[in-house]
Amino acid sequence: MTYYPIKLFYSIQDDGFIAIIPDLPGTSAFGKTQENAIREINIVKELWIETARKEGTKIPEPSPIEFNINKDNKYSGTVYIRTPKSLHKQLVEKAKAEGVSLNQLCIYLLSKNLGISVSKD
Repeated sequence: MTYYPIKLFYSIQDDGFIAIIPDLPGTSAFGKTQENAIREINIVKELWIETARKEGTKIPEPSPIEFNINKDNKYSGTVYIRTPKSLHKQLVEKAKAEGVSLNQLCIYLLSKNLGISVSKD
């Protein structure tokens, strides 16, 4: 299976999520939840590739995924993650118990796991 970067947007007008695959022109899918939109865009992707093969159309290679690095190849310091609801709850409860923000707790746990100290830069 080939993995293509997916862009996901919330549409106020449609009251749901729209997913696209920029590397595959014309691909678009809708879902009431993010998970549904991603599931649907993966179906669209497979159909797009299947049709391109039948028609002899060149199938583009996936673009490299940008990991929040700007045009100067400098890290932005921003990371977005999705967690299971149960883990999110545990993290929030732990942060409250420690008297820190969820962000601070996650930075601490990640740096501790990597065995590094974190600067504010």
